Amino acid sequence: MTDVTGVRVGHATRSGDGWLTGTTVVLAPEGGAVAAVDVRGGGPGTKETDALDPRNVVQKVEAIVLTGGSAYGLDAASGVMAWLEERGRGVRVGADPAHVVPVVPAACVFDLGRGGDFRARPDAATGRAAVEEAAASAPGTPVREGCVGAGTGAAVGALKGGVGTASTVLGSGITVAALVVANAAGSAMDPGTGVLYGELYEELFQGRRVERPQRRVHEAARRRLAEAAAKSPPPPLNTTLAVVATDANLSRAQAQKLAGTAHDGIARAVRPVHLLNDGDTVFALATGRRRLDAVDPLALNEVLAAGADVVTRAIVRAVRAAEPVAGPGGEWPSYGELYGGR
Repeated sequence: MTDVTGVRVGHATRSGDGWLTGTTVVLAPEGGAVAAVDVRGGGPGTKETDALDPRNVVQKVEAIVLTGGSAYGLDAASGVMAWLEERGRGVRVGADPAHVVPVVPAACVFDLGRGGDFRARPDAATGRAAVEEAAASAPGTPVREGCVGAGTGAAVGALKGGVGTASTVLGSGITVAALVVANAAGSAMDPGTGVLYGELYEELFQGRRVERPQRRVHEAARRRLAEAAAKSPPPPLNTTLAVVATDANLSRAQAQKLAGTAHDGIARAVRPVHLLNDGDTVFALATGRRRLDAVDPLALNEVLAAGADVVTRAIVRAVRAAEPVAGPGGEWPSYGELYGGR
């Protein structure tokens, strides 16, 4: 994600003593970035997403918040708003430069009780801690992946989920990147082979050969997952959150199209998605540092296709980077524990 110049990411993580949750903040360059959102899940938990409609007044946002804690965790956005207000960053609403209203879109995943305490959830202080980490990071600092921030309590079916990120640079020089919180009732793994769906996609359409797990390894993993699922049955909630960022100069309508097509990347890597109880939500950010060729009709298409691709890769990285968790709130093995990492 931080390969997009000016974009920074911070995590606030709480684990132990009943906690297993956190918040992740994607901080735009000062002055904000064009933003959009596309919500496909039937049961989303969001804040300030209506402000991103291209028909409405807000032109840019300063930050996007992804958080655990279900709807309670949306309080984390208040801490980010306060931090931005203190720095005069937001929508100007008066002659005084200090009179701003920071618009901070946010979305949440369900992780309540996974640390053991149902009331252990992110709040405004958690959001402030995450945005402060983002602001303090040097430009281009690699994003920590796995069980951090909003991915701390994430689970993908019976597997441990987490945060993942990926990026690509197009032939035009435009960068497209994604940060994903993988937290799904659906599966990220082909039950017949143990291969991640996202890696199967890469093999089929991008020529990247994927090594299949040995049968004995896969059978042992299936037994282990069945045991874990019996102890921690996944709730009928299936939420994957993503932020897709680019340095292209996109209009608000183009950014909304990017957020929409990026959902294809989720559908390639997680099954099922976009169902009644899902909260699947994708945000798009465009910093505008590189011109999109207005003459070439395929220029935008390349950005759209890349957005879906980096979301798929980010989900794979989230699942592979996750670490196993076992505690009073449940037990979730990691993919690396079962099949080995790379």
